[in-house]
Amino acid sequence: MSVTYILSPREPLKTLSIVIPIYNEEEVIPLLHRAMVSLLDRLPCATEVILVNDGSSDNSIFELRHIAERDTRFKVISLARNFGHQIAATAGLDGARGEAIVLMDADLQDPPELVLKMIAEYEKGYDIVYARRSSREGESFFKRWSAWLFYRLMRGLIHKDLPTDVGDYRLTSRRCLDALQSMRETHRFLRGMVSWIGFPQTYVSFKRAPRAAGQTKYPVSRMLKFAWTAAVSFSPLPLRLSFFVGAVLFAVGLAYGAYALVRLALGLYLVPGWTSLIILNCLSSGAVMLGIGIVGEYVARIFEQMKARPLYVVSDRFNLEEDLELPARHASQQPAPAKQVSTR
Repeated sequence: MSVTYILSPREPLKTLSIVIPIYNEEEVIPLLHRAMVSLLDRLPCATEVILVNDGSSDNSIFELRHIAERDTRFKVISLARNFGHQIAATAGLDGARGEAIVLMDADLQDPPELVLKMIAEYEKGYDIVYARRSSREGESFFKRWSAWLFYRLMRGLIHKDLPTDVGDYRLTSRRCLDALQSMRETHRFLRGMVSWIGFPQTYVSFKRAPRAAGQTKYPVSRMLKFAWTAAVSFSPLPLRLSFFVGAVLFAVGLAYGAYALVRLALGLYLVPGWTSLIILNCLSSGAVMLGIGIVGEYVARIFEQMKARPLYVVSDRFNLEEDLELPARHASQQPAPAKQVSTR
């Protein structure tokens, strides 16, 4: 079902925040710094880059601090331990002060220069501009296939409007971020949360490059864990699936019971059917344990959410007190007439 919005073109963007979670990326950070400096020199608005150290165990924090000491446009938030990518991204979003906010990864697989195209779409009136991958260079067939499957499963499990082949690289408006910040759930799936919020959204396409340096922080095992967290935290479908499995096994047991009664009525005893009884017993017991396990996952998440602990703990901040100064060359313009747009 499509939703129709009225797009009102905005004045040129005055302030922008770019949030980049960092975890054990000391090899990438110098390359990232050069790429971001090149981008900042091309942007027509005041920009801050918020680098979030997610409890790295290498020298990432020293590299980040060195960058912040030389250039006040780069802010650093260092978390007290590793809280995970989604929480680190949330910490950066909480500290962002721009009219628009871009979230991106540190590995440079998502090209920073795409921000210019995102800003152009934002000024047309869109609140969410995400980057859609048209191809994935330097990755194995299995990685491409598993990524393709992941996004389509997430769309079925999480939200029908969840865009496919899209990561966390996106631009959001301030009003969209305000809505996102009101959602303080412990187990976070930002892609699904942004899709759930709504607002006019569009995309820009790009070819994803190989990592600039270092190793991926999302091997298959972590992708599976991420998918499970997203499914259980954002959808009741696993519970319904366990109910469906239980119903199917109950129907099988009922049919087998009817079969046994008919055999008994005909004088055909079922002593030779010991194997089938054991199989049915194992199936039913397994289904019960599966259902209890899935319910336990939901109960555990309710328990953790009810404790109301902070999502993260910050150990250090650098340059967060620096102001976002507007460049003098940024002239205001009159907004263009509004137009309608239909989004999915």
